[in-house]
Amino acid sequence: MASALAIGRARSDIDVISRAGLPLHHFMDEATASLQGVMPFVAACVSTLDPATTMVSSVRKIGALDGRNEQDVAWSQIEYGSDDPTSITAMVAAGQIAVGIRHATHGVLDRSVRMTELLVPHFDFGDEARVVFVDRSGAWGHISLFRGDDDPAFGVDEIEFLSAVAPAFTRGFRTGLLAQLGRADAAPQSGPAVIVFDAHDRIVQSTPGAQAHLALMRSVAGMGDPLTSVQALVSGARRFARGETERMPQIRVRTNDGVWVVLRASPLGGAGERAGDVVVTIEEARPQEVIDLVAAAFELTAREREVVAIVLRGAGTREIAAELHLSPYTVQDHLKSIFDKAGVASRRELVARVYFDQYVPRMGIEIGASGWYAG
Repeated sequence: MASALAIGRARSDIDVISRAGLPLHHFMDEATASLQGVMPFVAACVSTLDPATTMVSSVRKIGALDGRNEQDVAWSQIEYGSDDPTSITAMVAAGQIAVGIRHATHGVLDRSVRMTELLVPHFDFGDEARVVFVDRSGAWGHISLFRGDDDPAFGVDEIEFLSAVAPAFTRGFRTGLLAQLGRADAAPQSGPAVIVFDAHDRIVQSTPGAQAHLALMRSVAGMGDPLTSVQALVSGARRFARGETERMPQIRVRTNDGVWVVLRASPLGGAGERAGDVVVTIEEARPQEVIDLVAAAFELTAREREVVAIVLRGAGTREIAAELHLSPYTVQDHLKSIFDKAGVASRRELVARVYFDQYVPRMGIEIGASGWYAG
């Protein structure tokens, strides 16, 4: 590994970058470059996660993996469809921040399905260092660094360094997620957005609305194929159907237009050729579906989240005070803290900045029978 001076400089650089308010893919690139300056690797895979479900919501590939998408479906199936102690979900559940696969398996890579079935035979990788970026709200992202078959394994000191910089990465992911504001010309996608997978994970049906949503997700500069996230949902739905998980998988994703969408997967009942089908739906998120995620990204306290929830209903200071059994002065203190964290100066700006930046341009559009904008 690099000298102590270089390591200290890299750690400082990543911390500064994480506070710069960079768009997500810019933060990923700059922070990963700082890592590579002190611990060489041949490839990296960086992904965002939905902190509520730990499902992958976007992927960015660097180095030898850039442009290589042929094994994305297999990766999703292994990551979310098998019991691997070094899977993202397992690491988060165990409170494990960073791991080196050679070290964790004592050099017996056959103990890792991911290494044996995917990384060694298809990419000639000899080791993987994996880090999850977690705070009290859940996991916001992950990075996997790879070395070739002839390269030295990731050392304990390198894994410790990755653990040390993980909080800065978490901050950068949260900030980058909100850096993309909604565009005034962003239009809602019309029509149902549905994809049906058969028992062999092949797409057998899809609607034009689903293809339109995937195109918007795919247009995010430098990010990978959104079907990676869709396949992860399908694998999660199969585990749910087998009773191996307790909740249906879903992810919240922000498109290049700054619009939040929600993807959900559910096993379908059926017989014969239709046995084992899974349906994936994609729809634009309602404000209440992203409130907790955005509030967590701004690091609002539990009380501040309660205040914001009441502000969204249009309540004034005295109403908030009465409902939360606080003095009006305490409410004002909470509002000031919220404004500072969100970078706004008023309640009106808070509503637009935090939750409704994608909806405000549509104010005045007719509301349809469903209670949503008519389009």
